[in-house]
Amino acid sequence: MHIAVFSQYHTNPDCPATSRHYSLLAHLAKAHRVTLITTRTWEAQRLTRQYPWLPEGVEMRAAEVPYENKMGVARRVLSFGQYAAYAVREGLRLEQPDVIWGISTPLTAAWAAAQVARRRRIPWVFEVQDLWPSFPIAMGAVPTRWARNRLFALEKSLYQSASHILPLSPDMTRYVEEQGIASRKITTVLNGTDLDLAALATPEAVATLRAEYGLTGKQIVLYAGTFGRANDIPTLVAAAEQLVLRQPDVVWLFMGLGFHEPLVRAAAARCAGIRLIAPQPRHAVFAWFKLADISVVSFLDLPVLDANSPAKFYDSLSVGTPVVVTNRGWTKELVEQQSCGWYAPAGNAAILRELLAEVLSQPEKLAQAGQKGQLVAIAQFDRLQIATTIQEILETVTLKT
Repeated sequence: MHIAVFSQYHTNPDCPATSRHYSLLAHLAKAHRVTLITTRTWEAQRLTRQYPWLPEGVEMRAAEVPYENKMGVARRVLSFGQYAAYAVREGLRLEQPDVIWGISTPLTAAWAAAQVARRRRIPWVFEVQDLWPSFPIAMGAVPTRWARNRLFALEKSLYQSASHILPLSPDMTRYVEEQGIASRKITTVLNGTDLDLAALATPEAVATLRAEYGLTGKQIVLYAGTFGRANDIPTLVAAAEQLVLRQPDVVWLFMGLGFHEPLVRAAAARCAGIRLIAPQPRHAVFAWFKLADISVVSFLDLPVLDANSPAKFYDSLSVGTPVVVTNRGWTKELVEQQSCGWYAPAGNAAILRELLAEVLSQPEKLAQAGQKGQLVAIAQFDRLQIATTIQEILETVTLKT
């Protein structure tokens, strides 16, 4: 079977990114022919050279389309449009695929997949990574009612035309169902994590980091991810400054890049208990999560963000580090039901500070929460299991046509 994959952003474990599809494509390519239509956005951002850029057996067609988190709305729209045009053109030139897997975000990537599927009369599967256009609209990136209505109409048409839909969280699945899509056409496939890479976070690797960065005897709070507009970074910085001033044995690590990097850098310059850590390759990030006593997964208080499926949530639990979440959606339910983390409301630095101070004073409670989270990760978050599910869906929709 020939699978064409439309994904604007391809990464591998040498990149400071989740690399979800690297694992999934590697699994699919063992049984099927896979052609990836993508861009070279991340290729120059590799931090190491330990992994091939493509999994064995995957063919690639890649456009030179720039993109970065700091881009404004106009430049992002241009990037999305350039990739969509390239993807449609290349998708029509490919040797006939049997099925297309279209991965949003952005929504334009899924649109390109749908266009090629329609014109080549083949089924396509729609992976919903974030709720578009709800997310950019909530962030104020779509100012006119006309544009918003057009995007919502496009979204619904894509749900209807797809043979199957793969949302990345239970809350996304509920949202898609609320658009009138039958549940039999939807399968939740969590973002998940790479348990083989999590196993690299050995006690020796953690001890090396602790010594190298002068963290011996310190309790560690970690935020690892994008410093984006949606991540509520100003609240984290405020909480961090309050916490480390009151508890000098605590160090808060901010690892990543993004829009709010200057804010984090300034806080680290004036406060010794705050450290800015450069982005790490995928295969190395797990040791940092293992080093931490607790990690924070934060977003703005917007209903659309409650549905998201952040990689850092899975990565932290996979190495036995409990999490504090600020979403009110399914991640809050999971950490409370499984006793593997805590909830603090978004935008409230004082409550977050007090919660962290309380749980950091109870090492046994932290350890118990971490152990429970790791069991959940092994049972539910393994990307190899997720890849098997996706492969079965792609094969099934192909057989039905």
